[in-house]
Amino acid sequence: MSEKYDLIVIGGGPGGAAAARRAAQKKKKVLIIEKDGWGGTCAHRGCIPTKALLSCSRFYADMKKLQRVSVQAAGVMFDFAAMQKHQRQMVRVASLGAHKSLVDEQVETRQATAEILSAHRVRLVEPNGQSRIETTHHTLIAWGSQPQIPPDIRTSGRILTSDDMPGLNVLPSSIIIVGASFIGVEYATVFAELGVRVFLVELLDRILPQEDEEAADFLRQELTRQGITVLTSVKWTNLREMPDKVVLNIEKNNENMEIEAERALLCTGRKPLLDVRKLNELGINHTNAGISVDERMATSVPGIYAAGDVTGGMMLAHRAAKQAEAAVEGMFGGEDRYNERYIPSVVYSHPQIARVGLTEDRARKEGMEVEVFKSSYGPNIIARTALMGQGFAKTIFHRNTIMGAVIAGDSAAELILPLALAVSAQLTRRQMRSWVIPHPTLGEILTTHIEG
Repeated sequence: MSEKYDLIVIGGGPGGAAAARRAAQKKKKVLIIEKDGWGGTCAHRGCIPTKALLSCSRFYADMKKLQRVSVQAAGVMFDFAAMQKHQRQMVRVASLGAHKSLVDEQVETRQATAEILSAHRVRLVEPNGQSRIETTHHTLIAWGSQPQIPPDIRTSGRILTSDDMPGLNVLPSSIIIVGASFIGVEYATVFAELGVRVFLVELLDRILPQEDEEAADFLRQELTRQGITVLTSVKWTNLREMPDKVVLNIEKNNENMEIEAERALLCTGRKPLLDVRKLNELGINHTNAGISVDERMATSVPGIYAAGDVTGGMMLAHRAAKQAEAAVEGMFGGEDRYNERYIPSVVYSHPQIARVGLTEDRARKEGMEVEVFKSSYGPNIIARTALMGQGFAKTIFHRNTIMGAVIAGDSAAELILPLALAVSAQLTRRQMRSWVIPHPTLGEILTTHIEG
């Protein structure tokens, strides 16, 4: 029997949607199945909700700067419930947009639960309970991820995960954020800018342990300046809920400390959403870190691919999309392959941290002869006129070829774009010196540090 579809995608997040669109553009017949909301974690619990709140808190915080440019704004107030309404509207827009992009490419979409029976057979269970089996040449797993909750901790109305945050309708007066990865740092920024007392607690010796050390140290100083209490190199021994508060017990420098707050937010990472029983039944290789794939995102079972958070590693929407596109190219004879080093990452704190390629420390550990160039926001006239504060850009070269870049400061998420292109194209210093960037712009910091 011939298969009905060329590709069935399970999961309608950024990875699954990107795979479905790319395959449809290749004139393939595609079915994508999503059990909850189109857009996945990114649209409903991750990227979009946090960025909506960060935009609101930034507007409010920036009002404090207006007096420096002779603008009087007395009596400024905010409504957290209205901010959450804005957040929900943005989630809805993102979800509708994700679904519309699939429909526009003539991808067949189904709201259902899916079970992989084999590489070429998938069972769908509709919300009304009706079930049917569809056949396919290829299957892509894009199940996504879920919060990683420490053992012996139970979430509640006072002990939350990042998945719970979109439903928080009352702003707490104080909060303990456990985990200073990008999720923890971003929420710390939101709450601090809205006047909440924030305790940011990290087990390791610095915040953002996967990012450039100098950038992480810079951001810690900025967060501290915003009034956030940052505690690193701590061991937390107990987190308990009381009737009107939460209490966190920690050890730091061999001393016991107790921190109290109205709520606690667990930002202790995310883990791949794995159906271990089904993976074992199908014979798909995997570990607790995720499904094992090659550079074409193929699993150990021919015909079955995986992309996005379910493969572990950096859990980023654009990474999931790039993996998914590489998977489709692998299925249908394309040339694209996935390279993790070309994936940029952004911490949307205020100020932002953005990186692409190798950090200085990672390059040295790989035995490279490293040459580092750095420039600061200080001399840049746009940074000064717009009251952007401190920041810097840093590029890492090996044998005159760019291997990585870091930007710490306002608009880092936008400034990293040309450097991401430079890293993926493996540009040389000579090629980058040929860039002509308009004056006056913040982007001028991208060239001044590689001249000479």
